[in-house]
Amino acid sequence: MTMNGLSKMAATALLLVLAIIPATIAETYTVGDTQQWASNVDYTEWVKGKTFRVGDILEFKYGLSHSVDVTTKAGYDNCDSSAATENHSNGDTKIELKTVGTKYYICPTPGHCIGGMKLAVSVVAASSGTPEAPTPPSSTPGTPDAPTPTTPGTPPTTPDSPPADGTPATPTPLSPPPPPSGASKGVMSYVLVGASMVLGYGLWM
Repeated sequence: MTMNGLSKMAATALLLVLAIIPATIAETYTVGDTQQWASNVDYTEWVKGKTFRVGDILEFKYGLSHSVDVTTKAGYDNCDSSAATENHSNGDTKIELKTVGTKYYICPTPGHCIGGMKLAVSVVAASSGTPEAPTPPSSTPGTPDAPTPTTPGTPPTTPDSPPADGTPATPTPLSPPPPPSGASKGVMSYVLVGASMVLGYGLWM
C-alpha cells in the first residue's frame, strides 16, 4: 500500500475517533470550581450554564469541618440530614451521576446547609455514541451497453468495406491541389525570369 493510501486510512480513522470520543468520555465537575465545597458559595449560580449527563462525575473537595450527604428533595429543602442515603467525609468525594433526574447534596454540619452549602443538579441522558450510517448513493451504477447482435453470415461493415449488395462504391473525388503559396510564386518567377534570359541569350547568339 502506498503512503498516500495509508495517509487516507489514518485520516478516516481519526475522524471516526473524534466523532465517538465526545459522546463516550464522561465529564468531571469540581463542585464550586476553585471555591470547592465550602460555606458562603452560591451553588445555585454555579450550576447555571452547565449540562450534567449520566456518566458525569461530581467531585467534592472540602476541609475537615465539612462532609457531603446525598439526600432527597425534602432533605435538601429542609436541610435535614436524617433523610440522607449516603454520607461522605474523606475530603475528596467523587460521585458518579448514574440516572436521569435531579440529585440533591447538602453539608450536614449544623448551620452549613442553611448558610447555602447545598447543591441540586439536573441530570439528563448521555449523548448517543453511535455514528450515523452513511447514506447510500441515490443512483445505481450504469450498466454497460449490450453489443448489437449481427445477423449470422453477415460480415461486419467497416468504413473501407464495399457495400454488401455488390454495388460499386462511389469514388471519392480528389481534392484540387492547394494554390501555390507566396514563396512558391516567388520561386516560379525566378525560374521564368531565368528561362527568359537563357532563351534571349540564345537568340542573340
